[in-house]
Amino acid sequence: MHVLILGGTTEGRRLAELLYADPAVRVTSSLAGRVASPRLPAGEVRIGGFGGVQGLTEWLRAHRVDVLIDATHPFAETISFHAAEAAASAHVPLLALRRPGWVPSAGDNWHIADSLGEAARLLPRLGRRVFLTTGRLGLSTFAGPGSDDLWFLARSVDPPEPGRPTPARMELLLDRGPFTLEGERALLRGHRIDVLVTKDSGGEATAPKLVAAREAGLPVVVVRRPPVPAGVRVVTSPEEAAEAVETEEAADVAEAVRRR
Repeated sequence: MHVLILGGTTEGRRLAELLYADPAVRVTSSLAGRVASPRLPAGEVRIGGFGGVQGLTEWLRAHRVDVLIDATHPFAETISFHAAEAAASAHVPLLALRRPGWVPSAGDNWHIADSLGEAARLLPRLGRRVFLTTGRLGLSTFAGPGSDDLWFLARSVDPPEPGRPTPARMELLLDRGPFTLEGERALLRGHRIDVLVTKDSGGEATAPKLVAAREAGLPVVVVRRPPVPAGVRVVTSPEEAAEAVETEEAADVAEAVRRR
């Protein structure tokens, strides 16, 4: 059985590890290539785009993929919809592996936004020194006229692409999780942060910033994650995804036996 994982996440790497341990499964992970030095998963790896829905459909057919698993970042909306269309066209079962989103706790002061643009519009009334943890690709959203009086500490794995707009008053912090609670506390204090902006990525690796903000009584702007394409089965852990693949494999074996 050939499984293609659209990966790049911690969950995608864990799933590849689980499947790679099964000699009956060939696992290929596809990484978008947006991170300069990605952490490579077990098994075969390809890096780069497919060329849209048609390119992914042709790849699924040419490489005889039996199961497609979308284990991309919860905010990788474009590839998720491409995966749904390509899987339907190639008649390949599709799973979406999504870590659960964060849930507010007592003492949290969350402000929910439906987009980065809405998050940017909320900031002037919430604070002046912003800890921005939404990634390098969204920095230009916070470079508009309304941000002139704001100062940003922007954390991302890689620097923004040359020529793309960034906030006028910004310090760039290049770092990769997981992050510690002690480290996040020190970051908020050291830079006198008074508002945090984050995407609802979920997971434990970057959650300590939420605890640190709660302890400090800071408002947090949380950007809501986009929906999974309609009709796609969602699993919430690598183990659940691996079990689903095993079920699919067993069904294929049973069908082969029946045909004999």
